[in-house]
Amino acid sequence: MASIQVQLKLEDPRMPAYDRTAAAQYVNAHASVISTGHCAKFVRLAIERGGIMIDRTRDAKDYGQSLISAGFYEVNSAYLTKGDVVVIQPIASHPAGHMAMFDGRIWVSDFKQYHGFYPNQEYRTVQPPYKIYRHN
Repeated sequence: MASIQVQLKLEDPRMPAYDRTAAAQYVNAHASVISTGHCAKFVRLAIERGGIMIDRTRDAKDYGQSLISAGFYEVNSAYLTKGDVVVIQPIASHPAGHMAMFDGRIWVSDFKQYHGFYPNQEYRTVQPPYKIYRHN
C-alpha cells in the first residue's frame, strides 16, 4: 500500500493573511470568455486582492520565486484548495508559459479553464512541467 504524504505548513505570523475567497472571486469576476494573453496579470491581481503582494515578473513562467518570496509553498496537485496557483513552463508556441488560480471548482486565469490547468489542447498534448503553490 502506497503511503500518501501531506505537506502541512504552519502559518507564519510575519506573513500577511491570504483571503483565498476574495482572490478567487476577483479572478472569476474579471475572467474573459477566451484568453486575452494576460494570464499572469489577472492571477497576480487576484492574489493582491486576496491580501498578498508579489513581485512582478515579465512572464508567467517566472512567477514561482515571487510566490515563494511572498509566503507561498509548493503542494501536490492531488490536494487542491481555493486560491492555489499553478505556474506552467512554456511550450514552443507560448514562450511566456502560463499561470492560473484554482477557484475551488475550476482553474481560472484571464479566462475560465474548464479542461484543467493546462490552458489549451496544445498544452495538454505537450504537458510541460508545472508547480502548484499555496499560501496559508
